[in-house]
Amino acid sequence: MTEIQQDNQSTGGTVSSQRRVLVVEDEPTIAESIAARLGAEGFKVAVAHDGPGAVDGFHTWQPDLVVLDIMLPGFDGLEVCRRIQAQRPVPVLMLTARDDETDLLVGLGVGADDYMTKPFSMRELAARVNVLLRRVERAQQAARTPALGSLRFGELEIDHVQRRVRLASGDVHLTPTEFDLLACLAAQPRAVLTREQLLAEVWDWTDASGTRTVDSHVKALRRKIGASWIRTVHGVGYALEAPLS
Repeated sequence: MTEIQQDNQSTGGTVSSQRRVLVVEDEPTIAESIAARLGAEGFKVAVAHDGPGAVDGFHTWQPDLVVLDIMLPGFDGLEVCRRIQAQRPVPVLMLTARDDETDLLVGLGVGADDYMTKPFSMRELAARVNVLLRRVERAQQAARTPALGSLRFGELEIDHVQRRVRLASGDVHLTPTEFDLLACLAAQPRAVLTREQLLAEVWDWTDASGTRTVDSHVKALRRKIGASWIRTVHGVGYALEAPLS
């Protein structure tokens, strides 16, 4: 792992003050470009180039967020994600060179919060990093002000205080993004929310080019709570199919 020293000032609208980002990417040119952009945003950045180095770097450097490529020497990014999430929950932005939905769903299933497909713009990557960190801050604030309590829809219970989801079969283990997505749908049960609305509410992202991210997270969420809970309205968006009382 190499720590990148930057003296650049952060730009407006970021949450970069004293935040640490670990960039895990085996292609030096891409790793350097990402580190330079995040450094210009005011983040402290360290770079690892393989799976073992990523896990070691995560343990010793304690980053606030990880930008993680799937294809790595040693062992791949999916295994890195499993191991670091077992140490300590942390936001993970996964990078993939393949626009393969199976890979993306597996990545979300092992704890990634968002993904980007190469090639991507450095501006968008920096924005996604800031969005993920803002979500962590919002979750911490919500935990300190547990006014929402729990919502129950038949066998489905959403506990906002503990950020836990339960079905009759027991606890359902969701990633932070999956929980936020479900909570957003549950706030307006049976109402159809557009992909753009979900992007704005859950990801704080207003660019409609990210709607594929919504679709992949919905599919991952359905695999965990059951497909019947979330209704697709083709060409529009999604709704929580809560039972009528």
